Amino acid sequence: MDFVKLPKIELHCHLDGSLRPETVIDIAKMEKVDIPSYDIETIKNIMIAPLECNSLVEYLKTFAIPVDIMQSKESLRRVAYELLEDAAKENVKYIEVRFAPLLHIKKGLTVEEVIQSVLLGIKDAEKKHDIKGNLIIGCLRSTSLDNVYHVIESGRKFLQKGVVAIDLCGSEGEGFSKKFIEPIALAREYGYRVTIHAGETGIGKNVLEAVEMLKAERIGHGVFIKDCIEAYHIVKSKKIILEMCPTSNVQTKAVNNYKEHPIYDFYKDGIKVTVNTDNRTVSNTNLNNEYDIIFKEFNLTYEDYKEIYFNSIHASFATEEEKERLRSYFI
Repeated sequence: MDFVKLPKIELHCHLDGSLRPETVIDIAKMEKVDIPSYDIETIKNIMIAPLECNSLVEYLKTFAIPVDIMQSKESLRRVAYELLEDAAKENVKYIEVRFAPLLHIKKGLTVEEVIQSVLLGIKDAEKKHDIKGNLIIGCLRSTSLDNVYHVIESGRKFLQKGVVAIDLCGSEGEGFSKKFIEPIALAREYGYRVTIHAGETGIGKNVLEAVEMLKAERIGHGVFIKDCIEAYHIVKSKKIILEMCPTSNVQTKAVNNYKEHPIYDFYKDGIKVTVNTDNRTVSNTNLNNEYDIIFKEFNLTYEDYKEIYFNSIHASFATEEEKERLRSYFI
């Protein structure tokens, strides 16, 4: 199947994991950011995680250099634009980009300025390419509650102006949801939709708690519901969408290889799955590649593709008008 020609939707893509290595070098030179080398192959080797990572922790180390160069309004706007430009070349028609604004205030930007800069980059791309983007703002689970409230309040003014949801991400400890019940409830009250990274690193119960305690509508990854019957049942019964990222899951050792990935078993059992890159540069992938892998591995069909595509439309935090546009590609 030629996925290049098919319209696509991506719901789980990290901005700081999807920078062009050439851009990292260019911005480092212009803004005098200290990086280990200006050699493109050296930077690629630092930014791209091996398929055989030891863990999620090792995988996350690749984000250090991109975050260091994403500290100005200009750099944030540029990398957001380039991500959508790259996605548009793959025939991605709609993408939800996520990032943690607090990682980008090291040189004095406010959280509001960080968010606004990324939104401007998204809007720039929308004007030039056949793609629509929205923004999910995240908080690292290791941060303080004060910081979480600060991000929620700062992002509030951009709701319905490009910001659509809140996320929790980073290293995953057991029972993290309890800490964030009140701030996520406030975010929902303001109008944020909720998607939570959970069940990525061996703790299926985290998915159960993210749905029950945080009212998560979508789950980032969710691989380990396979080992927690209660989590599996709540995801299936409530039709919680899983944002699955096959290559990333192999890299972080959520699964040993593509064949062992549960995405096909979930899909055949009626769980709503979507296919995503997670981090285009870190995982050295794109959405065409992710689809190509799972379709070859599990012998899926064109009709399967359409079902996953429509799952993605339904799960997206797009407006109804935008969803209708996305449906029209298959009518």
